[in-house]
Amino acid sequence: MKLALIGLPQVGKRTLFRLLVGQEPNPAGGETLGLARVRDARFERLVNMYRPKKVTPAQISFVLLPDLGQQAERNAAIFKSLEQVDAVCHLVRVFPDETVFHVEGSVDSRRDIMAFHEELQFSDMLFAEKRLERLDKERGKKVDAQKAALEADLLTRMKEHLEAGRPLRNFAFTDVEEKVIVSYPLLTRKPVIQVLNVGEDQLHDAGLVDRLAAEFADQAFQWIAVSAKIEEEISQLSPEEREAFLKALQVDQPAMDRLTLLCYSTLGLISFFTVGPDEVRAWTIRRGALAPQAARAIHEDLERGFIRAEVMRYPDLMELGSEQKLKEAGRFMQKGKDYVVEDGDIVNILFKV
Repeated sequence: MKLALIGLPQVGKRTLFRLLVGQEPNPAGGETLGLARVRDARFERLVNMYRPKKVTPAQISFVLLPDLGQQAERNAAIFKSLEQVDAVCHLVRVFPDETVFHVEGSVDSRRDIMAFHEELQFSDMLFAEKRLERLDKERGKKVDAQKAALEADLLTRMKEHLEAGRPLRNFAFTDVEEKVIVSYPLLTRKPVIQVLNVGEDQLHDAGLVDRLAAEFADQAFQWIAVSAKIEEEISQLSPEEREAFLKALQVDQPAMDRLTLLCYSTLGLISFFTVGPDEVRAWTIRRGALAPQAARAIHEDLERGFIRAEVMRYPDLMELGSEQKLKEAGRFMQKGKDYVVEDGDIVNILFKV
């Protein structure tokens, strides 16, 4: 599962990427791949509780794409790269700073979001038109006429939906239609997180996000405000200094923590944990996965030989303070193959080879 980080020049993408993955972007300006740790406070508390020899947090993959700009051909090549990702983080400049040039000549987050949205829509409309033209040319040849008619009808309705300014994120596909479009390179179906890069004096302006979210309510975007400049300062502080700095800013946690968790959930992912003195590890599975599928995340042999799962709920463990107390309270659960693993579950798989 991979997310793209994309936006105009001088909006803070390189800083944000460096903060997320801990590596420098490609100096030549091309694509850069990196892994970001999912900053989950539950994982950190489990590490503090078990003091293991090894810790393995959950990770998500990011690709930093080149700057968008005013050249259509260059943007088209960048959007081609979006076909290969599962979700998109669109970084939008909100912070005012006369010393930092904006490619459009002024800071206008609404305009920049609208332009990005319209380019994604145009890409999907162009694909639908070309695919319809191809189906029309193939009419009468050795093709499944019923299947072609179904696809043409679907493409026509998709095109009308897009022309009305709506993304395919909120187009109701049937199960049959999902199979038709499985290989389509549709961009407006991908989840989009609008990451607003704000200044320090805009950190507590909740209305800023609310106003934009209301204006683009029909686009089904996710929203978060960060200050890349402040997050960079936080990253250079010791834990003690960081806590004092956040308190002075009246902020509960760094925005990077909230951003990685938002990216994780936007991809439809959750974490379950395995714990012990040797290792505390966060495992990544899709939301709704059953216990045997969670076992497979650890190793295929565990799924094949699955007997049952021993499950502790994270809140229960934190409340009672130890596995023994949790067992004494009757909250240590035995679950079978039909158990849907919940986000934050602490799981031990029992299996036989």
